[in-house]
Amino acid sequence: MPQITVDYSAPLAEAFDRKGFALALHEVVVETANAKIEACKTRFRQTEDIVVGAETDGHALVHIMVALLPGRTDEAKAALTEAALRVLRAHVKLADGVTLHASAETRDLDDSYRKFVE
Repeated sequence: MPQITVDYSAPLAEAFDRKGFALALHEVVVETANAKIEACKTRFRQTEDIVVGAETDGHALVHIMVALLPGRTDEAKAALTEAALRVLRAHVKLADGVTLHASAETRDLDDSYRKFVE
């Protein structure tokens, strides 16, 4: 915990500083959600094809999902979501003519969540 998943569209492969984003977001998660830095884990999934409305070109997508153990207030989760989007802006450099559609959510992990580290 926290489990962070970032889906991003292929046109951002060179424009998105993923490592810098993850490191900066981990710091925000520690400050905002009272997590431990060593518990923060982020994985990135590149999406090849996207369609926005009736268009297939000129758009890029990023969706950030932060999943935490239960116990944070709705206000704390909303603050973390807003902070994640601010951090994202600092780590994406768009090419001219590309519109970025960014979204984020912070949710509780299900009660069935388990983990181990070896």
